[in-house]
Amino acid sequence: MTDKMAGVTLAADWKPKAGFTLGHKDIEGIQTYQGSKAWKNPRLEIREYDVPEPGPEEVVIEVKACGICGSDVHMAEADSDGYILYPGLTGFPAILGHEFSGVVVKVGKEAVSKRTNKPFAEGEAVTAEEMLWCGQCKPCADGYPNHCEQLDELGFNVHGAFTKYVVVHSRVVWSLEPLKRVYRGDDLFLAGSLVEPTSVAYNAVIERGGGIRPGDNVVICGGGPIGIAACAVLKRQGAAKVILSEPVAERANLARKLGADHVIDPTKEDFVERVLEITEGWGAALYLEATGLPTVVYPGIEQVIWQGRTLNSTVVVVARADAKLPVTGEVLQVRRAQLVGAQGHSGHGTFSRVIESMAAGMDMTPMITKKITFDQVPRHIVELRTNRTDCKITCVME
Repeated sequence: MTDKMAGVTLAADWKPKAGFTLGHKDIEGIQTYQGSKAWKNPRLEIREYDVPEPGPEEVVIEVKACGICGSDVHMAEADSDGYILYPGLTGFPAILGHEFSGVVVKVGKEAVSKRTNKPFAEGEAVTAEEMLWCGQCKPCADGYPNHCEQLDELGFNVHGAFTKYVVVHSRVVWSLEPLKRVYRGDDLFLAGSLVEPTSVAYNAVIERGGGIRPGDNVVICGGGPIGIAACAVLKRQGAAKVILSEPVAERANLARKLGADHVIDPTKEDFVERVLEITEGWGAALYLEATGLPTVVYPGIEQVIWQGRTLNSTVVVVARADAKLPVTGEVLQVRRAQLVGAQGHSGHGTFSRVIESMAAGMDMTPMITKKITFDQVPRHIVELRTNRTDCKITCVME
């Protein structure tokens, strides 16, 4: 291991908007859970860092692959007033990147693998959760680590994986050994880098949405990585008709490969009419809002619930957005529907179940539509502001 490493770093200026007040978990000038209201003038830089050393319960991972997430794009993108678009937990400067896989190179004396209940082996293929939950606050104790009161997030307010080495607590590290049943070489690490975004989709539709019964219909709005991953998860769970609403042809075609049975182009077709036509008037048991455009998308979902014959539908909101949902309470009441939010991917064995599903044949690697080198990461983060053709752009570390 070398003494220094380069990292794709996001820097920004702490300039809170008028009316901004520090939350009880915010730190003046350091971090906030309201990123879009405090950070201004984001800029991507390549900075040099010391190679990290593990603490007693930590693991140092040599990064082999790391995907660009929409959150990376929105943290690095400014609105017309110069403020970042991402509304959540952020603390800068920080190395970006959280959808990653790699190999263990150094292990703290007390770092233990959940797979073997033994110390991690050097050279072991692994991935890690992005949400660094504490394990001791009330939400964590209640089984809700995605809502940890002392939450840190890899690549958001602590250094992430667009670099050579990343250090994380062993409790959020997961072995990729099961994936060796079906993947070899670079493909193992490419698949491993997709565990995190697939787990976000799994948490949304299975843990928060409650899943479905085999034979139910589902509607997914938004063909980004989370929406497409949800197609795969729900088809594997037994959905009769997986319907995706997505206008970009390349993403629509990719979704068909991963589980979508029907694709609606909402810019050319009437969303409500097409869903009711495809489902023969029934509508769906589960709807996923994965566009980040709730004011545009939710009214259509609501109309399908109102006009369809399926009771007890669940609408899951997974995309991050400042905009308010235009909810009609009467629709939820009369149709016995419910609206739930989904954040993160931790808890309830989600990572383990996603890894085992992938090892059992749920191949997510077609989502990677472009592979790039480390030096190309900043440019592609910027280009993804307007590039809707690619699904997942992944950095393969040399």
